[in-house]
Amino acid sequence: MSDLDLDLRTTALVLIDLQKGIISRDTTPYSASEVVARAAKLAKCFREIGAPVVLVRVKFSADDRDRLKAKADDPALATMQLPPDFSELAPELVQNESDLLITKKQWGAFYGTELDLQLRRRGITTIVIGGIATNFGVESTARDAWERGYELVFVEDAMSGLTPDAHAFAVTRIFPRLGRVRRTADVIQACGRRL
Repeated sequence: MSDLDLDLRTTALVLIDLQKGIISRDTTPYSASEVVARAAKLAKCFREIGAPVVLVRVKFSADDRDRLKAKADDPALATMQLPPDFSELAPELVQNESDLLITKKQWGAFYGTELDLQLRRRGITTIVIGGIATNFGVESTARDAWERGYELVFVEDAMSGLTPDAHAFAVTRIFPRLGRVRRTADVIQACGRRL
């Protein structure tokens, strides 16, 4: 399915949680390094055509009091000891001063951030999305984007999950109901570029 038509004047790339504390985890079906490499290609392409690149990270205050710590059967992130470089973006993304940096405190990138405001002020109606993990940060952000009326393009090979089943379920069952699922090459081609 490479029939992707994008209005590049109203499209932004949103990359979720490609930061040291998250890309250090084992991911599947693609390794974190594969996801970061593809995301870097997408970011370079979007910058070249003058389309917004949004880099989203999760970061908590020094006293850690703004991290969600709800009682849960699997509290994972709420109890994890975070390394000092947890929120540093993957250097391969080559953050540009024109990029928007959004810092969030939970899975989704809309709640409690200025993401929606910044996209709307730039006239963005379509979000191309990737990142880690498919069924946490990416899916949470995508659901919120869909509820706000954004069109979505999911870059399947520029995201990865923590389990193969979780990634596959989101990509085959959830994302097709929210938008279009494509690959990095399809998005780059739609931007008028070649890999």
